[in-house]
Amino acid sequence: MEKLNRARGLLRAPRGLCRPLGASAALQQIPRAKSENAKSEGTFQVTMLPGDGVGPELMHAVKEVFKAASVPVVFDEHHLSEVQNMASEEKLDEVVDSMKESKVAIIGKIHTPMEYKGELASYDMRLRRKLDLFANVVHVKSLPGYKTRHNNLDLVIIREQTEGEYSSLEHESAKGVIECLKIITRAKSQRIAKFAFDYATKKGRSKVTAVHKANIMKLGDGLFLQCCEEVAELYPKIKFDTMIIDNCCMQLVQNPYQFDVLVMPNLYGNIIDNLAAGLVGGAGVVPGESYSAEYAVFEMGARHPFAQAVGRNIANPTAMLLSASNMLRHLNLEFHSNLISDAVKKVIKVGKVRTRDLGGYCTTSDFVKSVIDNLHPHYGA
Repeated sequence: MEKLNRARGLLRAPRGLCRPLGASAALQQIPRAKSENAKSEGTFQVTMLPGDGVGPELMHAVKEVFKAASVPVVFDEHHLSEVQNMASEEKLDEVVDSMKESKVAIIGKIHTPMEYKGELASYDMRLRRKLDLFANVVHVKSLPGYKTRHNNLDLVIIREQTEGEYSSLEHESAKGVIECLKIITRAKSQRIAKFAFDYATKKGRSKVTAVHKANIMKLGDGLFLQCCEEVAELYPKIKFDTMIIDNCCMQLVQNPYQFDVLVMPNLYGNIIDNLAAGLVGGAGVVPGESYSAEYAVFEMGARHPFAQAVGRNIANPTAMLLSASNMLRHLNLEFHSNLISDAVKKVIKVGKVRTRDLGGYCTTSDFVKSVIDNLHPHYGA
């Protein structure tokens, strides 16, 4: 209990530090200046974590496309993996030190083994907590040229990812009885709610839906819902709605067009990210990003290591390339960002080069080559 009380104490931020940071504040505070250690003037340093599964192959695709597009970015590459025995407190600190310098990272999925080895918090979670990456944003948008059951989808899922069910607070209270604690705090609920409404305002969105299970978890989800309702009153131009998580899953499958921006606690966001990604083509096509007041991390929207595809050259690099494009836009490299995203979308729209997950027979290398060809029609000729 002493450990539990100590953990609870850490969740209570000092009164002066509880002011919620919204999307505009969080994004505006992230330094966009060039790194002092960049290899040349006008070059940006970015921290890279390839991760597990097909992560290294996808990062190779990003490097190839960046090279072909002459993107002024230098990667500071680090390897952090629990399954490859490349995870330690020292390596984690090295990644954090790199992030303190670059402020921006692109990462693959850091796989978390299911076996309990004395530490409840995974290195992935510990990294996100050290950087206070409280807001995960996944923009689920249909890709022109690739038809699914629901076409022309355009919705955003915003997930609080530093507490909730992923608080890593579990213990055996009696033999055969495990208690797993879900932590919901007013400060972090207000912060993510304000982030969602600021995001909607900045991006010209008209509606925010708070997803919850307050009918059952009356205190925990009840507090989250209450905070969302309080913040909503400060944004009269944004329509506010609420929906219970189980109904939300059904509505996303039946009529996803009713949604615009959705905001929710940790576990619900993890589930909805994956469900929504499936509506537009799967984990291989949806980019994602995570923000704190200082840092921005770009990744895949639905985090899967796709371990069964390792070394087979069949992984779809679309999500990682689009995420890399979003990263460049964040760095104010608009030209390079549009160059890459337009090339990726053109390859998919034409439909001649598609990986297996999209019903084609092409390899990762084929897809990357096609993207590069669309960056520069005569590249390599």
